[in-house]
Amino acid sequence: QVQLVESGGGLVQAGGSLRLSCAASVSLFSFNALGWYRQAPGKQRELVARMSSGAATNYADSVKGRFTISRNNGNNTVYLRMNSLKVEDTAIYYCNGANFLQDYWGQGTQVTVSS
Repeated sequence: QVQLVESGGGLVQAGGSLRLSCAASVSLFSFNALGWYRQAPGKQRELVARMSSGAATNYADSVKGRFTISRNNGNNTVYLRMNSLKVEDTAIYYCNGANFLQDYWGQGTQVTVSS
């Protein structure tokens, strides 16, 4: 059974940094794409950053230059480094792994940025 477990969220002041981790119960090579999404209160879930199996990445315009997605195949973990955090980055952040058959989601980790 595929499981994705996020960690690393928390409360941080504007301008600060956090690193989110997503530990997969299977090899990262099981997925065609890995990504981070977020959902703020009253808003739809949106893509934050995504990495294809070929290591190509794409980012939401709102986080370009501030967030970086990366992976460690050795420990089956995907990371999201978040710098220069803004109040509007406050949301629940979800890890996603996708293959041709299914999308898999973690339970989410809360990120709160205070002014």
